[in-house]
Amino acid sequence: MTGTPTEATHANPLRDPEDRRLPRIAGPSGMVLFGVTGDLARKKVMPAIYDLANRGLLPPGFSLVGFARRDWADQDFAQIVHDSVKEHARTEFREEVWRQLAEGFRFVPGDFSDDLAFDNLRRTIEELDQARGTGGNHAFYLSIPPKFFGDVVQQLQEHGLSRQTDGSWRRVVVEKPFGHDLASARELNDSLAQVFPTGSVFRIDHYLGKETVQNILAMRFANAMFEPIWNSNYVDHVQITMAEDIGIGGRAGYYDGIGAARDVIQNHLLQLMALVAMEEPSDFRAESLRREKEKVLAAVSLPRRLDLSTARGQYDDGWSGGVRVQGFHDEEGIPKASTTETYAAIKLGIDNRRWAGVPFYLRHGKRLGRRVTEVAVVFKRAPHLPFHASATEELTQNTLVVRVQPDEGLTIRFGSKVPGTSMEIRDVTMDFAYGGSFTESSPEAYERLILDVLLGDPPLFPRHEEVELSWKILDPILEHWARQDRNGKAKPEPYPAGTWGPASADKMLARDGRTWRRP
Repeated sequence: MTGTPTEATHANPLRDPEDRRLPRIAGPSGMVLFGVTGDLARKKVMPAIYDLANRGLLPPGFSLVGFARRDWADQDFAQIVHDSVKEHARTEFREEVWRQLAEGFRFVPGDFSDDLAFDNLRRTIEELDQARGTGGNHAFYLSIPPKFFGDVVQQLQEHGLSRQTDGSWRRVVVEKPFGHDLASARELNDSLAQVFPTGSVFRIDHYLGKETVQNILAMRFANAMFEPIWNSNYVDHVQITMAEDIGIGGRAGYYDGIGAARDVIQNHLLQLMALVAMEEPSDFRAESLRREKEKVLAAVSLPRRLDLSTARGQYDDGWSGGVRVQGFHDEEGIPKASTTETYAAIKLGIDNRRWAGVPFYLRHGKRLGRRVTEVAVVFKRAPHLPFHASATEELTQNTLVVRVQPDEGLTIRFGSKVPGTSMEIRDVTMDFAYGGSFTESSPEAYERLILDVLLGDPPLFPRHEEVELSWKILDPILEHWARQDRNGKAKPEPYPAGTWGPASADKMLARDGRTWRRP
């Protein structure tokens, strides 16, 4: 990398570090996609690959090999990709781009225990190295249930598919959940580490690929106005919310027994918290970012009374988007006695000099009022207000809100004088929206992350240390809820679909003299 350390620090991560005007383009490479029949592959991975090719960010000889238990030929797989691209790609469909990309498509039928299929996969990759010039560089994308991760990576090792020769690379990509507790996460990490070196394992958290999430770092460290007040002297508390207006859909087989805390809080929301709370890294290399995030996660503390500082619920029937919807226990495949939570809220502290005494409230739920993900930093009230009491009745606390989705941007709420002869103060907001400020379109998260895999650029991928620290935070809460279920003391509280969660979540904040923001 050329340039001074300062230039490297502030380089656009979407651009070539040698020349920030140029996009980063992957070198000779290919990808093997396990689980090609799943929703994730069809709706996210395949369209993202096409969009990258359409933007000129993939090499001309890029190859994509599908692996599944289907009696398909190469052209059948190509048709599956074609249909997925036409339906879900962000960029326009261009026939010349499609033809070049489709020339590198291959399909290998078989299941995860089929030695002959993995032998066929090895021969297919060797043929692509010769025919497409992929240079022995291949990423194995495991878009499959985590229980099969160990089986697949073991087969890759036994058939020589994970072996890296001089000048080439092999990488593995895994999707969440990264285990269901600390013990299973460690077991998963061990099985991956036995086959692939740490730097070749990419754990995808698609939230970390979102432009607005990355903008948290830009906002904090590129502007002198925020960092001096980004501490317990000025911040009252932080709320991190991921609300969904949909139910579990057809995911009963996955969701029951997993729940809101494991599905979202353990990964997405704790990662957001780490980005908000971390110290400034020395640079934006992967190791520097991870080091600061790990310090935050290691400093997290749980309240003594988990019964008073956590809340969980299950959506009941109600109205969502003007449509009557059924409750969680009426969803197909959900047992009537299920205690899996569809809403979870927790209160955490961070025991370090910057954040001591500042509570972080994290919540996630399904069938809530609307779809929104945001980080709200709520500041303390001014220590002295030299105004008549009646002049500031509507004045609330200053708040900085990072909107992650769907309306990406940033809002600052502050008090301002109402026009007129009297000194009346009222809340106003100043709003920044990505769509209105930049002509460039934001890449979809999977585009950014897949390109990073092919480039071997891992800043946005959590390593196993971060995953294990996250489970250390969440495990005591899950164990507390499990004890409540066993003892019959408490179960998830019902809340009507279309509302903002169970009453216990409101009480959790009310005990601290606070309320949830209404996004």
